[in-house]
Amino acid sequence: MNNGIGGSSPAQALARLNTMTAGVQPIADAEFEARLARARQLMKAEGLDAVYLNAGTNLYYFTGTPFGASERMVGAIITPEGAPHYIAPAFELGTLQGFIRIPGEVHCWEEHESPYQLTARLLAELGISGGRIGIDESAPFFIFDGLRQAAPHYDYASATAVTAGCRMQKSPAELALMQRAKDMTLAVHKAAASILREGITTGEVTDFIDQAHRAVGAAKGNYFCIVLFGEDTAFPHGVAKPKALEAGDMVLIDTGCELEGYLSDITRSYVFGEPSERQRQIWNIEKAAQAAAFEAARIGAPCGSVDDAAREVLVANGLGPDYQLPGTPHRTGHGIGLDIHEWPYLVRGTATPLANGMCFSNEPMICVPGEFGVRLEDHFYITDDGPRWFTEPSPAIDKPFG
Repeated sequence: MNNGIGGSSPAQALARLNTMTAGVQPIADAEFEARLARARQLMKAEGLDAVYLNAGTNLYYFTGTPFGASERMVGAIITPEGAPHYIAPAFELGTLQGFIRIPGEVHCWEEHESPYQLTARLLAELGISGGRIGIDESAPFFIFDGLRQAAPHYDYASATAVTAGCRMQKSPAELALMQRAKDMTLAVHKAAASILREGITTGEVTDFIDQAHRAVGAAKGNYFCIVLFGEDTAFPHGVAKPKALEAGDMVLIDTGCELEGYLSDITRSYVFGEPSERQRQIWNIEKAAQAAAFEAARIGAPCGSVDDAAREVLVANGLGPDYQLPGTPHRTGHGIGLDIHEWPYLVRGTATPLANGMCFSNEPMICVPGEFGVRLEDHFYITDDGPRWFTEPSPAIDKPFG
């Protein structure tokens, strides 16, 4: 094989990889404080008297506290003034205190007690006897329902205007972490292409990609990984029983890793062997659609217009229209940051205007049922001077990595 596809053993490919995390700068405490200050501004604008942040990426984003969500309520209350107030089971107190970056009082509940009644008492102690309480949109229903039953006199609302309002536009520090994570995953993609051989299974490739991500410095290995060959590539998120690789198969690999909480997500599609004219034709249309979406991504333009631009290319080439196949069955792109899919989304009808610091995938995948699929996925971010790629798109089906 040529162009870096095939010819290496896994051991040889791994030996060529080196850690890529030198000089990485985690998010500083001052930035977490600035995020809270921005959240307080948005709370006032939205008329919210308090916001509940649930364990997970929202809690981490605003307080620097990396704590996973579970069936127990763990989170924080933020108000328009003052420090955060953390809520946790009593037996987790020591653990939580070890993770907290932004100081604040921790309010604990024992296993037989109600965290919702505890929260209601806390709100009253903070002088919030009524008004609107914003609930983290990622919080499970049982938490909202528990709060609503414990304190029905509050008006509960989604906190998305605050959470997304802050998180949609990335800071230079966030962009730097995302850039490094994407550089790492692109290096892993190149290594994965080099080990392909006839008969290799998707499981073998997935395992190699996990090892490769660790080799370049991703401590947790793969954040996710999709490997598909041949007709299976027409299914965007895979099949129950993926096939092994054969000569002439389209190869689709979609993977990413995590660095200081921030994520990469890159897809490459190419052929193991000599591409057919049909494969080349569809690949070139996909590349043109991706390029059109990128060119449409200008400050002030509605997010939906980026999706529209990609679909115009598809329709002009006899694909679609809309979500019909052969064509693109899903949106053109999603936001990315601490979550692999986050606001805003590049989908028809989304009026959210593009703004400096927004980050998106660009992946108007083409699915041809019974034949193959092509997804070229690179991410870009918005600047005052226009969109900028985190990773340069594949130049040609014969040269997936340049």
